[in-house]
Amino acid sequence: MGEIVGAAIVAHVPPIVMSESFRRSLTLTGDDISLVPGLHRLRAECLDRLAPDTLLVVDTHWVTTFEHVISAHPHRTGRYTSEELPRGMAGVPYAFTGDPQLADLIAEVAGEHDDTWVHASRDEHLPIHYPTVNLLPFLQGAERWVSTGVCQTATPDDFLLYGSVIAEAVARSDRRVVVLGSGGLSHRFWPLRELRQREGVTLDNIRTQAARAADAALIERWERGDHAGVLDGLDEYRRHQPEGWFGHYLTMLGAIGGASCTAPGVRYSQYEAAAGTGQVHMWFERPPDGWTAR
Repeated sequence: MGEIVGAAIVAHVPPIVMSESFRRSLTLTGDDISLVPGLHRLRAECLDRLAPDTLLVVDTHWVTTFEHVISAHPHRTGRYTSEELPRGMAGVPYAFTGDPQLADLIAEVAGEHDDTWVHASRDEHLPIHYPTVNLLPFLQGAERWVSTGVCQTATPDDFLLYGSVIAEAVARSDRRVVVLGSGGLSHRFWPLRELRQREGVTLDNIRTQAARAADAALIERWERGDHAGVLDGLDEYRRHQPEGWFGHYLTMLGAIGGASCTAPGVRYSQYEAAAGTGQVHMWFERPPDGWTAR
């Protein structure tokens, strides 16, 4: 019987894969941004310790419409150039082993429902996106990697249901899985003519004070393991446009117990700004008695 052995919200912002000198220019102190050492720590302290078989990435730049889509390739290799920022992410090589068996099983479990739909795609031309690619230099080991998108027509309940489908498929497998919600918190950029003066990580660069306060309240709830409270306040929080309709968090949460989950979060970075958006790495350890243990 398989299990989800860990989960995390991880930031994928372009500066993490850009030059160290550029990253240091984004801080007032000249230190590196905390997201970079945070990912290295997450690998060393969490993934190396738990030795998962598969990392499942909920990729907030992969937007679907008619169904949830998950990559089912035995292997993915190529070079990635971002259409959004080719100045900073161009010709990036990537190569990793996939997990088609798990992807197919997730689609199979979804097929047992009449209110959710999952397509497992092996199409060799299926695009890949930087919320997956940017994590590889920091988190890639011997594990299999699978990516899934966020469906733009999904409600919060749809994302939670998809997460529960993932959990059921993992339970029917022999896999030890870590779910990575790859995306940011509040996610509004500064206008173009202000953007270059607002790239720094200091919190005065968060797009609005209200968004900064909402992110702080969210992180506090995560650290208490109050996922039910996050869901209760979701309508208000979504006014600050969390990345990917917050599908990365909601899908991850659905996979680890939904509103009943009480796993507290541990920060693996500072809360930082990125061009107006809020970013943090947050690890959720599986409690000894399970994800819904109190």
